[in-house]
Parts: sequence; structure tokens; C-alpha cells
Amino acid sequence: MSERVARAALSRLSEPGDVRLGVLVGRLGANRVYELLREEQDVAGVYTDVAARLRGLEPEREIERAAAEGIRFVCPEDDEWPRALDDLDRAEPLQDRGCRPLGLWVKGERRLDEACRRAAAVVGSRSATTYGAGVASDIAACLADKQMTVVSGAAFGIDQAAHRGSLAARGLTVAVLACGVDRAYPSAHRNLLDYISDTGLVVSELPPGCAPTRVRFLSRNRLIAALGQGTVVVEAAVRSGALNTANWATRLHRVLMGVPGPVTSAPSQGVHELIRSRGAALVTRGEDVLELLSPSGSFLGEVPRAPVLVTDRLSDRERQVLDAVPRLRPAGTDSIARTAGVAARDVSVVMQRLHSLRLVENTTAGWRRSEPPE
Repeated sequence: MSERVARAALSRLSEPGDVRLGVLVGRLGANRVYELLREEQDVAGVYTDVAARLRGLEPEREIERAAAEGIRFVCPEDDEWPRALDDLDRAEPLQDRGCRPLGLWVKGERRLDEACRRAAAVVGSRSATTYGAGVASDIAACLADKQMTVVSGAAFGIDQAAHRGSLAARGLTVAVLACGVDRAYPSAHRNLLDYISDTGLVVSELPPGCAPTRVRFLSRNRLIAALGQGTVVVEAAVRSGALNTANWATRLHRVLMGVPGPVTSAPSQGVHELIRSRGAALVTRGEDVLELLSPSGSFLGEVPRAPVLVTDRLSDRERQVLDAVPRLRPAGTDSIARTAGVAARDVSVVMQRLHSLRLVENTTAGWRRSEPPE
């Protein structure tokens, strides 16, 4: 049996991210581990967990059936394999999940390694607010505009907004599922997932036909974090699953970013804690994310600034005189000079300058302030 077929078989036998199996495959190879299991040898306690699934398993036919549906099985030995996933073998497990995947079932024509060469994960609450969904969509669109792939989990809320934001900007997006790539979960996102597979990629550790479970969502999160150069968390309550993805980003030494919300907003409390005590960088727009993830100095976002006003160009002396000019009742030069504490002859020169800038007007009764031009 080939290593590919053995990995496909093991992906059907085990739960994603099973650390025991991942370590064994890394040490012995997938083919040898599968042979031992078929010989009913209990290797590190794995056999007892998979014995019932061994019966009737036909991994070669499963790969063929998947291929007929446009689904391929990508292994670590393939050129298409994203090397970033190998970092999972060096990361500390989380909630008994870890190690790089045995392989990935992929739907879509893009090469997986190329799609994830420049990528950012955007995740957050399923019950997103209008504010959160709008920010996630805007950030994803900005990333897509700069040819950065957006990786997310195709769930309701922030995930959906991130995928749609990328697609709206004609960008590339990758959906990582906690079920088989032939299934639409949630079912309401069937059209979205079909469109993502047509233009980008839908991937999963789980073979076709598998249903989502809680532990599979937790395992899926490590892939989302690993495929991106960094993870942006947009809205996450204190018990949000998105914080699990954030934990993986930290374990993988990826850049962790958080979008703040109102300080009274429960859906943002988890994000605020990431920023306050977990070292997450505060980001508010896609340019902030690009600056953090791009090579040093290659992308510098513009610092937000207020519009430049006419009065911003005044000298200190000119501003001092202008402050002494009344707004309602006009005043003469001598009166303005006394108020400003500036010599009268200097005030005369300054008033001509202010008049040329249309900051003051000269009436028969004296000088007064005028509305500054836009």
C-alpha cells in the first residue's frame, strides 16, 4: 500500500489532530502504522479506538470516488503541500489536539501551497454584530485587494463576512471545514461554499461524508491558524471558539491581531483580553494587518490624520493675533494689539496676511473674524 493510500485510510480511522497517531506516523510512517493496525496490534493504545472503523475500509476506492467529485487528497509528500502546516509538529498540543494533518481533502482547482503563500486568517463570533461583520468584511476586502488570501471557517457571523469580503474584492479565499468538503455546513452556506470551491479552495482533514462535531471544530482551528501568516480576531466573547484559534496562532508563533469593539460589548470582551494581556496587536483596518504581515518596510499604511486647515499654516505670532480678533463687534488695530500683547505695527502686517487667507474681514468699524474657508 502506498503512503498516500495509508494516510487516506488513517484519516478515516482517526479523529483529526490525534496526537498519538500523529507522533506514530511521524516515527514509523503511515504505511507501517496502518499495517500494524490491520494486524490488530495495539500501537500506543490507538487500535482500541479505531478497531470498529477498520472493517470494510477501502481507502483506494475512497480516493477514486472523491476524485470523481473533484476532490483530491493532498499529502505532506506532495509539492502542493503548504510547508507552514509542518509547524504544527513543533507546536505544543492544545486540548489533546495537535500535529500536522495526515493529509487534506481539497476541493477546488487552485494549488493549496500557492493559495496560502500569502494568507491571513480572519475569525470571530458566529453571532456577530453589524459592526463586527462590517469590519471583518472590510478587512478581508482590503487584504484581497493586495493579493493576500483570506482563510476562515465558513461559519455564520465573522467567518461568513470575511469570505464574502474577500470574494467581493475578487480575491482568493480558503474555507477550512470541520466536516467533509462534500458537505455544506452550515447548510445555509451551500451556495457560498460552492462559490468558494469554484474560485478558491475548500479543505478539510476529514474524508468526504464526515459530519462536524465539537472536537472536530477545535481540531480545525489549528489548521486555520497554521495556514495564515497571522490571525485576526474580530469579535469574540470570553468563551468564544475563535479564542481557540488565537491560542493556536500563539503556539505557532504567528502574528495575533485583535479588532477592538465598544468597551461595553460582550461579543468583544475576549478580543479585549487578547489585546490587554495576551500580546495581540490592535488593528482596525486591513492596512494595519498588511503592515504587520508584510516584509519589514514593504508596506506602510498611512497614519490617519485630520484634514489640514488654513489655520494650521499660521505662525505662532499670527495665531496669537487671530485669537485677539473679535467675532461679533469689529475692533480697531490698536484694540487688537492690546488684547494680543503685540505691537500695533506688527498687528497691521499680520492682519493683512490674515485678510489674504480670508480669516478676517475689514469693515468700516474695524476688524472681525470671518468663517475660515474649507
